[in-house]
Amino acid sequence: MSTYIVVVDDEPDVESLFRQNFRRDLRSGRFVMEFALSAPAALEQVKAIRDPSLILILSDINMPGMSGLEMLPKVKAERPNVPVIMITAYGDEATIKRASELGAAGLLPKPIDFGLLRKEIDQRLERLA
Repeated sequence: MSTYIVVVDDEPDVESLFRQNFRRDLRSGRFVMEFALSAPAALEQVKAIRDPSLILILSDINMPGMSGLEMLPKVKAERPNVPVIMITAYGDEATIKRASELGAAGLLPKPIDFGLLRKEIDQRLERLA
């Protein structure tokens, strides 16, 4: 069974950045990263990945159309046990509070600290083992 992480960001270069930082994990099949350029596309991907293989969703907050904060309650309704970590360049107190109220498991500031994100992913994978 493959283990999935879904990354949602409207910036196309985010996929190559994540693939570069996790290339060994992806090559070895430790987990699979799926990418969505919009919240609606991410919701479709989340529905398509069967339980319990989806372990984490990482979503940008500021996106055209449906924002990450607007997507959050929808994705939590669909997959209540899958943690969602919001990613933002605007980590003000109001945004952090709103994300938490909507069910976010955490908030990562941009630029992303991939060392910190790796620890988070490692912890989730250890729980599955």
